[in-house]
Amino acid sequence: MDKFAALEQALRGAAPHTLLDVVSAALDERYGTAGVELRLADYGMHSLQTVDPGPCETEPVPIHGSPQGRAFGSQEPYVTEEGDSRVVVHLPVTVRGDRLGVLTVRLASDAFTEADLPDLRLACEALGHEMLVAERDTDLYVLARRAARLTLAAELQWQLLPGRACARDEFALGAQLEPAYAIFGDNYDWSVSAGHLTMAVTNGMGDGIEAALLSNLAVNALRNARRAGLGLADQAALADQAVYAHYRGRAYVSVLLLRFDFVTGEVEAIDAGSPRLWRLRDREVEPIPFDAQLPLGMFEETVYVPERFTVRPGDRLLFGSDGVYEALSPAGESYGLRTLARTLLATSLLPPTQVPGAVLRELAGHRGTKPLDDDALVVCLDWYGRGTGSGGGTDTAG
Repeated sequence: MDKFAALEQALRGAAPHTLLDVVSAALDERYGTAGVELRLADYGMHSLQTVDPGPCETEPVPIHGSPQGRAFGSQEPYVTEEGDSRVVVHLPVTVRGDRLGVLTVRLASDAFTEADLPDLRLACEALGHEMLVAERDTDLYVLARRAARLTLAAELQWQLLPGRACARDEFALGAQLEPAYAIFGDNYDWSVSAGHLTMAVTNGMGDGIEAALLSNLAVNALRNARRAGLGLADQAALADQAVYAHYRGRAYVSVLLLRFDFVTGEVEAIDAGSPRLWRLRDREVEPIPFDAQLPLGMFEETVYVPERFTVRPGDRLLFGSDGVYEALSPAGESYGLRTLARTLLATSLLPPTQVPGAVLRELAGHRGTKPLDDDALVVCLDWYGRGTGSGGGTDTAG
């Protein structure tokens, strides 16, 4: 633990672009490593990209079908043998449930035992935390995630997102957007407090940069109201006023706004537009219906009324934008009619971080050769609850 504390201190004092050098030096001092490599998941969650490859460009490796991808997907270390009596240890780099990438360490076989894995995982955890802090001051880690250039609209949207996953004792969630490098209107946001999880799934109307700017205004207006300590209805009302004041009804934002109580499992919800919600409970998938209310900014001074339903430990919730449930097959059947439910059942054993990607892959198969003509957003939430008070109350919205 003393060596781990020294590594943490060294990382905190390092220049933002030298974090990998600090970790490499610490691991080399302890294990005599033959190389340390850091790869980060790209925006599309298809490949793991090398951080700071130097003069020798290193090819990305696929998330599916590579040793690094196995560690990334399972969130467990994966050890392989290499020639010259060496082992290669692939370790997930994850911060509060958000899977960032994989650290690969090469070292002599006689310098490594399974008992070393906990210390190596602590090193990865420290590296992940410091990377998130360092991103304020360097583009190194943001650039490493890019397998292609982002559109300006996508740049705005990715900078607005809180992350791609979050995990606590009470819940775990994962999210993904497509097309990852050219999104414009869809967005999601969350905030966790001592007793609640607040979520917003939004969809700004329009295309390109105009849709991205509209969503940015709405999400930041919701954050501003939430951080002022206002309730869900007032958050929606103030965001509605902010959007209407700027666009005067010419553009509006659809939003599904929710607030989960960790102790009781009660959920406050405001459905102001197109994002929808499905629940998987006891191997049954059903949509959770709400009374439709006006999107943010459509009219002046709209009044929003929260509805309530209850989640139980073991429930899985799936949030989808209209680009998901309205996507048509070549035969004209919408994805949300039957295929989405089948996909939710088929992926029930996957962790919530992997479900959005699985849904989006199934969505691509459902469309066939038809190109994606709208953003597709998927958020998956697994609810665990807190203590014996979780999961009481009614089962349906109302």
